[in-house]
Amino acid sequence: MHHLAIMNPKRKLIPKILSGEKKIESRRYLMKVAPRDKVHPGDIIYFKDAGKPVTLQAEVEKVLQYDHYSDQQLQEIITKYWWPWGIAFHGALTWAYTRAKPKKYCILMFLKNPQKIKPFAIDKKWYWSACAWITLPDIEKIRSLEV
Repeated sequence: MHHLAIMNPKRKLIPKILSGEKKIESRRYLMKVAPRDKVHPGDIIYFKDAGKPVTLQAEVEKVLQYDHYSDQQLQEIITKYWWPWGIAFHGALTWAYTRAKPKKYCILMFLKNPQKIKPFAIDKKWYWSACAWITLPDIEKIRSLEV
């Protein structure tokens, strides 16, 4: 399965994934939505900054999912994974906790073999315009043109 993760360009996370500084892609949601229950080891995640072409891919090594976590469980997740695995940077643990606290579902996708790829644009016309994650059998279904 292929996945497209659309990143916030202000956070400059794609270079951190490529360098190995960021080893986990995390998503937190109020409802069970993609990538929940859709990402598995061996899947490929393609990454792009919003408004820019796809430039990076990485393989999923492991997936952890948490449901309806308590404050104590959230603190444990943050302590164990946020800083050492590159989810939050430069003392952003309070920021990570504040953002994750109101959510009910958390997905941690451990990444391996990040690689730069030849940039390409996508066509999201069949997807919600503001969606930040797309799961599909083959990335070619939304590839629109080389950049």
